[in-house]
Amino acid sequence: MIDYWKKQIEAEIKKQAFGRQPKSLYEPIRYIMALGGKRLRPLLTVLSYSLYKKNTDGIIKYATAVEAFHNFTLLHDDIMDKAPLRRGKPTVHEKWNVNTAILSGDVMLVKVYDMFLDLEEAKLKEVLRIFNQCAAEVCEGQQWDMEFESKSKVTEAQYIEMIRLKTAVLLGFALELGALLAGASAEDRRSLREFGTNIGIGFQLKDDLLDVYADQKKFGKQVGGDIIANKKTFLLIKAIEKSRGKDKAELLRWLAAKKFDKRKKVKAITEIYDRNNIAQLTEQRINDYFDKGFRSLETLSTDQSILLHFAQELIKRQS
Repeated sequence: MIDYWKKQIEAEIKKQAFGRQPKSLYEPIRYIMALGGKRLRPLLTVLSYSLYKKNTDGIIKYATAVEAFHNFTLLHDDIMDKAPLRRGKPTVHEKWNVNTAILSGDVMLVKVYDMFLDLEEAKLKEVLRIFNQCAAEVCEGQQWDMEFESKSKVTEAQYIEMIRLKTAVLLGFALELGALLAGASAEDRRSLREFGTNIGIGFQLKDDLLDVYADQKKFGKQVGGDIIANKKTFLLIKAIEKSRGKDKAELLRWLAAKKFDKRKKVKAITEIYDRNNIAQLTEQRINDYFDKGFRSLETLSTDQSILLHFAQELIKRQS
C-alpha cells in the first residue's frame, strides 16, 4: 500500500499546477516539488487516516498539502542557510534568485491553504487551527536555530525544544491531520501527534549522529559538515558538557579557530566524541524518543500495526 499511496501523492503533485503566470513565480514551486524525497509527511497523513477508513483516495490532496508546506519551509531554509544544493540539484535561490525564491515560497504557503478549502466547514476550521499552530511553531524553531549559531552556550533542553519545533511538530501534525479527517477521537489524535513528534525528534538526533559517523558512499553526504560549521548539534552540546582537561581545551580550540584544515578538524573532534562516548549517549537519547513515541501508539483505539511497521522500517533505514 505504501508504494500505491506514494504514486498517488506523486500524481497529485503533478496535477497541482499551483499557478500559471508569471511563469517565473510558479515554475520554482513546480521545480522544488518535483525534486522528490521520501514523501514521509504525506504518507504519514494517509497512513493515519487508513487506521480508521479503508478508502484513502479522497484525502490524497490534503496529504499533498502537507508536502507542499514542508517544501515551502525547505525553500526558505535554503535561502537562510545559503545552501547551494537540495537533493543534489541547485536550490531555487541559486537556480533563479533570492527575491524570486522568497516570493515563490510566500505564494506556496498561500496555495497550501487553497488545497484545504474544499473541506467540509466543521473540519476546515479545525484543520486550519492545528495547521496554523504547527506552521507558527516551525517558524519559531527556525528562529531558535539561527539564534543558536551566535550563542556561546546551548543546553540539551534548549536544543531538543528547537528540533521539536523546527522538525518534529510537522510529523505530529501530518499524523493528527489524517486522524482528524477520518473522524478519530480527540484522544487518538493526541496520541498520534505525540507519536509523530517524538519519532521526529529521534530522526533529527539520528541525522546529527549520521553527519559525523555515516558511510559517505552509502548516505551520499559530506561527513562532518556539522563539525566544520560548528553547528550546535546534540553531539557537540554533550561533548562540551562531558569533556574534561585536554579534550575540553582541544575542543574549544577547534571551535574558536577561524582558519583550519577541514579534514583535521573533523578527525580531531570525532576522536574527542569517541573518547567521551558521545555516540553512545546520542544513540541512547534516540532510542528514548523512539520508545516514547511507540508508547503513545499503545493507547490508540484501533489497530496500529501498519503504522508501527512503517515506522520501524523507517528507523532501520535511517540506521
